[in-house]
Amino acid sequence: MAHILITGATGMVGKGVLYACLKDATITKITLLTRRSTGISDSKIEELILTDFSNLDTIQPQLNKVDACFHCMGISSIGVSQEEFTLKTFEYTKSLADVCYEVNPKMTFCYVSGTGTSTAENSRSMWANVKGKTENYIINKGFERVFLFRPGLILPEDGIRSSTGWYNAIYQIMRPFYGLLKKSKNVTSTRKIGAAMIAASQHQKPLVEHLENPQINTWATRSLAT
Repeated sequence: MAHILITGATGMVGKGVLYACLKDATITKITLLTRRSTGISDSKIEELILTDFSNLDTIQPQLNKVDACFHCMGISSIGVSQEEFTLKTFEYTKSLADVCYEVNPKMTFCYVSGTGTSTAENSRSMWANVKGKTENYIINKGFERVFLFRPGLILPEDGIRSSTGWYNAIYQIMRPFYGLLKKSKNVTSTRKIGAAMIAASQHQKPLVEHLENPQINTWATRSLAT
């Protein structure tokens, strides 16, 4: 029986992960670390509302028995300064990883990055370098199991919508092609990302793995098949 910590549950990916965890019988408790309430009520859920993610020490006692962290929180780099993007991507993740490692270094840490992320930190794209720096910090922190999710095209399911308006417009145009897209190994979905994270949390051996869409879909089958 597992206790899962989820960040970003008000976003498209995080909400998909939350829905998957609610349906999974092996997960008995879900702690949501969020800046605002999800509005979802369930006996499994405990919400920790925290408007300032640089002050995570205040909620450390509530994380003592967490088995896995599904860190889905993030922002788009479009229209955002490098300073703000670094704060909300690297600094917030660093604070979260530090607290999680202190309470349970054996927990599984899953981080939603993105396809094109540069762990060499030498990309021409600012966001790719910041994401790469963030991945490197998580890897070097010392968790026994680290899964770095690098999704490309994600199809929203279960009525989930993106918090970015123009994403929703694109998804609306693509909707007639969902059936065909779902057959591609290079396309994943909110449901599959959730299933893949659950499968990752059940993995017992030490492992650091980068998962792009084909690998996400492969890991998802391990959970959906059970």
